[in-house]
Amino acid sequence: MNTMARAQPAIGAQKKMNYGLWTAQVLLAVVFAVAGFIKLTISAAVIAHSMPAGFGLSIPLMRFIGFAEVAGAIGLILPSATRILPVLTPVAAGALAVVMVLAALLHASLSEIGSLAVVLVLGAIALFISWGRTKRVPIPARSNRKM
Repeated sequence: MNTMARAQPAIGAQKKMNYGLWTAQVLLAVVFAVAGFIKLTISAAVIAHSMPAGFGLSIPLMRFIGFAEVAGAIGLILPSATRILPVLTPVAAGALAVVMVLAALLHASLSEIGSLAVVLVLGAIALFISWGRTKRVPIPARSNRKM
């Protein structure tokens, strides 16, 4: 009887962690999808005007970053939701964390402390998802068995 009583909180905790991870995945996917879409669609003139003088971030690099952010957003949701190669979700989260480390270096070099804080929070959430979907509550792959 005591063994059953101890098992229930663990299942409830796992369920709460799963809900928390899904919430983090969806929120982070929305943030990266919007940010990436903006980088992919914004005009070159606006990008050139918004960059500090002499910084020299090229338009193709900005488009690549936008593509990476949109791909990461898709990777946070699609593999887990379809359960087709769900191992790609923590990989996508880890890759987005790397993008945030690079963004943090960029913002730090420009002394943009306010932006640096946002980037670090997004990176921490991405690391949480990567850890959670790898160690705590991995999504099982879809079974190919037909009944």
